[in-house]
Amino acid sequence: MGRGNDGARGKGTGRQGGRDSSSSKGGNRRNAGSTDHRGKSQARGNAPTGKPTTRGGKNQVVGTSRTGNPVTKKEYIMRKKSEGAKSKPDDGTIRLNKYISNSGICSRRDADIYIKAGSVTVNGKPVSEMGYRVKLTDEVKFDGQNIQPYQKQYLLLNKPKGFIAPRKGERASKTVLDLMQSAGVANLHYVGRLGRQSVGLMLFTNDLEMANKLNNPNLEMRKIYQVALDRSFKHEDLMQLRNGIAINGEVIDVKEINYVEDGRNNEIGIEIHSGKDNIVQALFEAVKYEIKVLDRVVLGGLTKKDLPRGHYRTLTDQEIINLKMI
Repeated sequence: MGRGNDGARGKGTGRQGGRDSSSSKGGNRRNAGSTDHRGKSQARGNAPTGKPTTRGGKNQVVGTSRTGNPVTKKEYIMRKKSEGAKSKPDDGTIRLNKYISNSGICSRRDADIYIKAGSVTVNGKPVSEMGYRVKLTDEVKFDGQNIQPYQKQYLLLNKPKGFIAPRKGERASKTVLDLMQSAGVANLHYVGRLGRQSVGLMLFTNDLEMANKLNNPNLEMRKIYQVALDRSFKHEDLMQLRNGIAINGEVIDVKEINYVEDGRNNEIGIEIHSGKDNIVQALFEAVKYEIKVLDRVVLGGLTKKDLPRGHYRTLTDQEIINLKMI
C-alpha cells in the first residue's frame, strides 16, 4: 500500500511536473512568439482590427509611404479616390487621348503618340500637349478627319407601323428612337425618314457626318419601295411615271417601276434615287392614286433579308464601306 501511495504520488508528481514543464515550455514559446515573432503571430489571424497585416483583406499591407510607414490596401484605395476627385475637374471636359480612344481609333497610349506627332487638331489648331483637355462640343480632327468621342455604330431597322421618325425638335409618342433604345447607342441619327404608317428599312448611326451626307436631298441613293394603292394601277399611269413627272416644278427621275410579280394590279414596285421627303407619295398623288401601304425594301444597297419587322441589326464592315462610297 505504501508503494501504491508512493507510486501514486510519484505518478501524480510526474503528471503535475509534466504540466508544469509543458506549461513553462509552452509559455516560453508563446512569450518568445510575442516578443520575437509578433508580426508572424498577427499574420495568423490574431492581429487587432485596423492594424496592418501581411494577409489579404482591407488591412493587407501593399506598400510603404514616403516616410517609410506601411500602407494598407484600404488606405491606398482611399488615397487614389481622393486624388481622382481632386484631379478631375467638373467642367465638362475630357482628356484628348481619352477622346481619341473612345472614338475607337486607337488606345490612349497610342493616342499620346499621335498627339505628340501633331496628327490631332482641336478647333482647327494642332495640339501636341500631353494631358490637353477638350469639350465634347469641340471639333477634333485626326489626320484631317472629324472624330467623335465614341465608336461609330451603324444599325439597320425594319420599321413596323405605328412609329414616327420625328424631325428635329418635334415631340411625338412612339418614335423610331424608342425602338432603338435597347441598342444602347447614344446620339443616334436616322437616315431615310418614314411616316408613322409606312414600314421598311431605316438606317441609324451615331456618325453625324455620315447621317448628314446620306440625308442630303440632293444625294443620289438607291431606294426601292413596294406600295399598295387604293385601286388598280392603270398601265398608262405607270408609263407616265416611268417617263418622269414634275413635282413642284422639278422632274423626278423614276429609275424603275412595274407591277409586283405575282401581286395584284394595285401592288407596284418603284425604284427612285431622290432624297426628298415623301417623294413616293407625291409621285402617285400626281397621277391621282392614294398609297395604302408603303414598304421600303432596299435602302442604299441594304435589304430586308433575314431582318424581321420591328428588329434591327448591325451593319457589316463591307456594308459600311459601300455606304461611304455613295
